[in-house]
Amino acid sequence: MNLFDQISEDIKKAMLARNHAELEALRGIKKEFLEAKTSKEANGELTDAMGVKIIQKMKKQGEDAIAMFAQQNRQDLIDEYNGQISVYKRYLPEMMSEADIEKAVRLRAQDLGVKDMTGMGKLMGTMSKELAGKAEGRVISNIVKKVLSE
Repeated sequence: MNLFDQISEDIKKAMLARNHAELEALRGIKKEFLEAKTSKEANGELTDAMGVKIIQKMKKQGEDAIAMFAQQNRQDLIDEYNGQISVYKRYLPEMMSEADIEKAVRLRAQDLGVKDMTGMGKLMGTMSKELAGKAEGRVISNIVKKVLSE
């Protein structure tokens, strides 16, 4: 079962369980999926990789909103967004630890023959594709800079 179908099934389960918070989060995901599916780039297809990217983006937006609501002391909205983020996390792959990312970066740098900051773009491009969905770009960038500056 692909991610789109899984979300659809989980919407039905949330409706039966009368879980309003989960239902709203799942409907938001499905809405984004449908919009992506009808875009020119997708050609009517939504791969699981595209779905994961969409959910990661939604999670990041939720985290940004929580930071803003924390400044405004809006605990009610913080709780709502935390609930949505917990739903999003169920559909995202497990994130790699920084030690595992560093190990992968060191191996790839050796394979590509990158030894200093001049090859950062080449290494970052490769690592971003390789670790897509498994690590945040910011974390990858920091580790690449650390490895290449040693």
